[in-house]
Amino acid sequence: MSEVTIGNHIVGTNKPCFVIAEIGINHNGSLETAKLLIDKAVEAGCQAVKFQKRTIDVVYTAEELAKPRENPFGDTNGDLKYGLEFGSKEYDAIAKYCAKKGILWTASCWDEASVDFIAQYKPTFFKVASASITDDNLLRQHRKYNIPVIISTGMSTLEQIDHAVEVLGKKDLLILHCTSTYPSKPEELNLRAIASLEERYNVPIGYSGHEVGLATSVASVALGACIVERHITLDRAMWGSDQAASVEPGGFERMVKDIRAIEAALGDGKKIVYPSEVPIIDKLRRVGR
Repeated sequence: MSEVTIGNHIVGTNKPCFVIAEIGINHNGSLETAKLLIDKAVEAGCQAVKFQKRTIDVVYTAEELAKPRENPFGDTNGDLKYGLEFGSKEYDAIAKYCAKKGILWTASCWDEASVDFIAQYKPTFFKVASASITDDNLLRQHRKYNIPVIISTGMSTLEQIDHAVEVLGKKDLLILHCTSTYPSKPEELNLRAIASLEERYNVPIGYSGHEVGLATSVASVALGACIVERHITLDRAMWGSDQAASVEPGGFERMVKDIRAIEAALGDGKKIVYPSEVPIIDKLRRVGR
């Protein structure tokens, strides 16, 4: 498997797992909530946080925006989408705050103008959402900037992933195995696909999880994931479509701690007798056995 450099981190086999806290829209339109989530990601030991960026009237039709939908910002779907969308003021503050906190940040961009908008902040990587990997023009827009691209592969066939890889090229490309249900059922996570994707594409492979609980995300590292991405929230009971499939701060901290323990426990695969075992040999093993 190749390695990709993201900021000061080398991502690949036998390298420390690169952990992304997906803030997404869990800030609920509040910059202060976004900053709190950044704080919690830093405290948990994450390497990056990720947001989402859309040009609302490009991504959604007028009919879709006009649909009735009760929400904290008004009575229509458009009120919700505009209420959740951060602009220059918020992202200027996010860029400064992440630099101050020493954590990388990026955003999943859902249209070409959003790619250009986020690019002005000089992120160390882009992230393409599962819903967008069949959008060739959007993929090409990402490659106008010479930075690594991570793509998620939820709700995608191998043929669709093949095509996305062909469009993007393998240079500085990273792929995340993913199941796009919120929350995902354990029996639909198919973590063994991580190894299959690594064999097929020979690029760094990670895991983007939407399941309830932490064990399966930690297990993905034992199965070869060199990136783990999970949604982070202050409280899973908060209002919002992604909150229930997210991880609260205490859980995020435990997950990162367990990932580091798994990495240490995996070792190099060579069977040896550790010096710490020698006194136990003398104490417990019969001579000649």
